[in-house]
Amino acid sequence: MVRLVWIVPLCVSLHAQGVEYIKANYTKYEHRIAMRDGARLFTSVYIPKDASKKYSLLLQRTPYSVAPYGADQYRTALGPSEKFAREGFVVVYQDVRGRYQSEGKWLEMTPHRASKKSPQDIDESTDTYDTIDWLVKNVPNNTGRVGTWGISYPGFYTAAGMIDAHPAHKAASPQAPVTDLYMGDDAFHNGALMLAANFGFYLFFKPHPEPTLPEPGRRSPFKTPDGYEAMLSAGTLANATEKFYKEANPYWLGMLSHPTYDEFWKSRNISAHLKGVTPAVLTVGGWFDAEDLQGPLKVYRSIQDSNPPSAGNHLVMGPWTHGQWARGDGEKVGDIHFSVKTSPWYRDNIEFPFFQFHLNGKGEGKFPAAWTFETGTNQWRTWDAWPPKTAERKRLYFQAGGKLSFDAPAATDAFDEYGSDPNKPVPYVGFVTQGMAGQYMTSDQRHASSRTDVLVYQTEPLEQDVTFAGPLRPEVFFSTTGTDADIVVKLIDVFPGDYPDPEPNPTGVRMGGYQQLVRGEPFRGKFRRSFENAEAFTPGKRDRIEFVMPDIHHTFRRGHRIMVHVQSSWFPLVDRNPQKFLNIPDAKAADFQKASHRVYRMTGAASGLEVGVIN
Repeated sequence: MVRLVWIVPLCVSLHAQGVEYIKANYTKYEHRIAMRDGARLFTSVYIPKDASKKYSLLLQRTPYSVAPYGADQYRTALGPSEKFAREGFVVVYQDVRGRYQSEGKWLEMTPHRASKKSPQDIDESTDTYDTIDWLVKNVPNNTGRVGTWGISYPGFYTAAGMIDAHPAHKAASPQAPVTDLYMGDDAFHNGALMLAANFGFYLFFKPHPEPTLPEPGRRSPFKTPDGYEAMLSAGTLANATEKFYKEANPYWLGMLSHPTYDEFWKSRNISAHLKGVTPAVLTVGGWFDAEDLQGPLKVYRSIQDSNPPSAGNHLVMGPWTHGQWARGDGEKVGDIHFSVKTSPWYRDNIEFPFFQFHLNGKGEGKFPAAWTFETGTNQWRTWDAWPPKTAERKRLYFQAGGKLSFDAPAATDAFDEYGSDPNKPVPYVGFVTQGMAGQYMTSDQRHASSRTDVLVYQTEPLEQDVTFAGPLRPEVFFSTTGTDADIVVKLIDVFPGDYPDPEPNPTGVRMGGYQQLVRGEPFRGKFRRSFENAEAFTPGKRDRIEFVMPDIHHTFRRGHRIMVHVQSSWFPLVDRNPQKFLNIPDAKAADFQKASHRVYRMTGAASGLEVGVIN
């Protein structure tokens, strides 16, 4: 699901063969394909005009419209990249059930039905099956081999369609797939609402029969370019909803009414059903994807854990923001340059060969389990398993004086203390922006390091390169004067003071001493025992908070420092915690209270960050 606020969603192809090329080489047909329960789904089919050979099919199912509508109205691009249209595939786009021109009822993240006893037991796997069945029986000159792909919400439909797959469904590429909305995807991260990503999205993402896309150039409802100021002025979640959601949106309200990991969310976790997957799978994600970083990692692992190795399960993780692999060069994110055209390389050397082999039988088909881009050294690596089997789990410990090291602390009674005021939260970026700026994933953290409500720990300058690969696992021994608190942990790469600025340098960024965010995650403290049942803190009582942060593959270069931040707000990326135990969507302004927090760093309560180190 795309959360790029105020921007048209990633619902269309992001390359451009040109409409004249498509018209000259393809004929477009429009069909309403009947599903097993009778609902008809609107489907656009682009067939190569050259009828001298058979073609494999590529299918994308989307809630974001298959526009333009009309048999004489053509898209400007077909397939995942330009190579596909020029090679020749039948390319199919479908409005999913209940969206735009398709009949039926739409559900956000349609729950999968494990038991299907009647034609009314439908879900996205059955709709995908029925669509493929119709296509291979009715589209002329097809090979009987079908591939599926999609980015973000279409990535969810791709993943859901791999379950109980049609025999003709040979290959699938879920890319940035929305997977488990509550557990680290768009909606919540470890119980904390991802406010900036969702608030503006649901202002335009509305129910059928007239779902809408934001018009190009649509203006924000805010009267300031400063999203931090705007969201803080909007007040509590209840006040902001009343002010901006004059027309009630059931999706936004539904999210707020389910603040715990209840059945509403569990039923929408598609990764729990990825068993017996028969198509070959290429799951794609970006290390700096602000919307759906967790999704591809969870899909890959779920298939790996539940299917035989011969299933053909592959992972690609590049240095990308949301969907960046499908457009542009992929040479930079924010201020961080990679000096490699990562996106075209992926499209030409991974994505196209994958579909060519599995659908057309061309190429050798010798694919590794994983391709990952190692940031810091800026190079692609291949692996026979992810995380790498050679990654040794080690722990970085918080030390006195803001030090960070692999040595366990020797103190028997030591802690660091900081105050937190939810009415003056820590900004998630140091620049003015509205909504969620995707480049925050690599942004400079110097604005946060200077605040008294952020604990900072860092190593000495490194004497040699240090490479981390795989998930991060913070363990924080914590107490508060309040009854609830958020814990935000950030891993940061600190550049040397004499690091050169880029040339040219149109933004005037100073890279000497730059503090690049490598990974950051919030955790809502009241869920430290269970995401199903919240539990208040006892003021002043030490407790333990442990959670998993999404994988990284990053090398901290010689002369750099490794830094960790601990803080209790990250606004407006994450909604404010009142630091009072209650249902936050119901909180009133008076409920938002200052609190003092302690992080312990001593024998028996040694706070730190577990990492995977490749020697």
